[in-house]
Amino acid sequence: MTAAIRSLGESVNHKTVQRLMIEMGLKSLVRPKKYRSYKGQTGRVAPDLLQRQFTAERMHQKWVTDVTEFNVAGEKLFLSPVMDLHNGEIVAFETARRPVFKLVKN
Repeated sequence: MTAAIRSLGESVNHKTVQRLMIEMGLKSLVRPKKYRSYKGQTGRVAPDLLQRQFTAERMHQKWVTDVTEFNVAGEKLFLSPVMDLHNGEIVAFETARRPVFKLVKN
């Protein structure tokens, strides 16, 4: 808020802005920092068993999974659905607060 007021050419102290915001019942929205992935060593890459063939002739022939991150009530939640490639049906899913191996193993 202080930066926005100063950008309009007004000289204002940040403590004055803070006091006025408290008096008016205004709260700032602090955005969480964007996740930056680990830049160190990575694990081994799994072999491409499907060879880019993402269709199946019958049910339960090919299942795939992935991990997706959601923000729920200000907290991270990780979802790992298991999808049947025959009809796109979600046959199972697992959730966790951290991206752990259990998400894709169970």
